[in-house]
Amino acid sequence: MKILIVGYFTEISKSNITRHFPKDWEIVIVQPGKEMLHHIEDCQVIIPEHIKVDHNLLSIAKSLKLVQTGAGYDNVDIDACTQFGIWVANASGVNAKAVAEHVMALILAYYKNIPFLDAFMKNRIDESQLDYTGSELTGKTIGIVGYGAIGKKVADFCRVFDMNVLAYARNAVVQSDDFVKMTDFDNLVSTSDIVTVHASLNPLTKQLIDKEVFRKMKNTALFINTARGGIVNEKDLIDALKNGDISGACLDVFEAEPLSTDSELRNLSNVILTPHTAGMPDGLKFHKKRYDFFVNNIKRVENGEEPENKLNQLL
Repeated sequence: MKILIVGYFTEISKSNITRHFPKDWEIVIVQPGKEMLHHIEDCQVIIPEHIKVDHNLLSIAKSLKLVQTGAGYDNVDIDACTQFGIWVANASGVNAKAVAEHVMALILAYYKNIPFLDAFMKNRIDESQLDYTGSELTGKTIGIVGYGAIGKKVADFCRVFDMNVLAYARNAVVQSDDFVKMTDFDNLVSTSDIVTVHASLNPLTKQLIDKEVFRKMKNTALFINTARGGIVNEKDLIDALKNGDISGACLDVFEAEPLSTDSELRNLSNVILTPHTAGMPDGLKFHKKRYDFFVNNIKRVENGEEPENKLNQLL
């Protein structure tokens, strides 16, 4: 069984990932490019990051049986995979707790000014010169855009901090309860102190968050995105941050990844950045639960069974 993993990984993360698979499987981890095209020809499984799995790629994947993704699958042409008789599955929900914990860490870091205070102490500045503002979470309203497994876990955590929770789900039929209030999108973005995105990227959500949305937000609002960078118009976000349309942002995902070294986001003091690691709590680009799921799903397909969390149906 040959598994092709495509993305940008350090040597440490490659080692962590490789040793998690059965020893008799061939695990190949490469960046997008010519080397990937060589290995795609005879692999049985591909786990793709930062590449499009489309008709052209599939046409040379003569042995491919499964395209396995993490939670998101916007980079996979599911119809084309079905035409080629290839399963597509994602790992939705597997990293829900990890991502939700990351969201809370970002919120706390922002409102408690952790990056600033850490730098202040390490720069050995006289503490009599310290001047900063902070805020408690109690009583703040968080608006959750996309109310799936991750969004619900974020809501659970917010309950502990005595926050108010609004949620918006485009397609899901979800009822308000005594804690979470379902609402429409415009009301959520205009009344929330924190707006956090947990929707999937698709044609309906692509650049859903743009300058018009930022203008509807409170100028004291914090914007968080740990879902997909393409849901946000990044230029409009940067403008909103620079113009004071919103107070700040915490971002784990970006329109283009890895984030460009000259991105303006890196120079904004009201932004906290992490490198798409919200769902990878166990080390560099690694999450044990996620790879446990991958291994189990690959074994299912190897045994002629349907994968869990399948996104298509083969005849």
